[in-house]
Amino acid sequence: MEFSVVQGDIAEQSADVLVNAAGTSLRMGSGVAGSLRQGAGEAIDEAAVEQGPVELGEVAVTDAYELDAEWVIHAAAMPHYDDRQATAESIRDATRNTLWKADELGAESLVIPALGCGVAGFDLADGARIICEEIDAHEPDSLSDVRVIGYSGHEARTSRRVADEATANE
Repeated sequence: MEFSVVQGDIAEQSADVLVNAAGTSLRMGSGVAGSLRQGAGEAIDEAAVEQGPVELGEVAVTDAYELDAEWVIHAAAMPHYDDRQATAESIRDATRNTLWKADELGAESLVIPALGCGVAGFDLADGARIICEEIDAHEPDSLSDVRVIGYSGHEARTSRRVADEATANE
């Protein structure tokens, strides 16, 4: 499966699935979650919270409401109620479960941010590497267009460099 790296606001993307970088409570706060909540409306936060809490690395699905997507997959790569940070394992599990769930939904396109990075405290390059490795290893049933998104130029450049490195050995 081919994938690309783009820069921008995830809430402005068009895809079957947009991925929320969630905590285990699924409550939508700031960052990626805040952008998606602002674009979708408050109902998305209520729908997500009704499905939580979930275990670290697990996912939940809601309607995308006012976003240009069918679904939002809320990927819990970080704990929500304590000071622990995201881990390589939680990012790997959340990414893998997101890809599986998207295929289960029959989605063809998906946009995913750097789960567990930013406020969750995991190093951006290391987190992006894990996500890119999981995307590259995934054998899709329906997914054909997967985009890793970075909000800032720095995030996008770092993710693009890491994606190039992760797929260079093929």
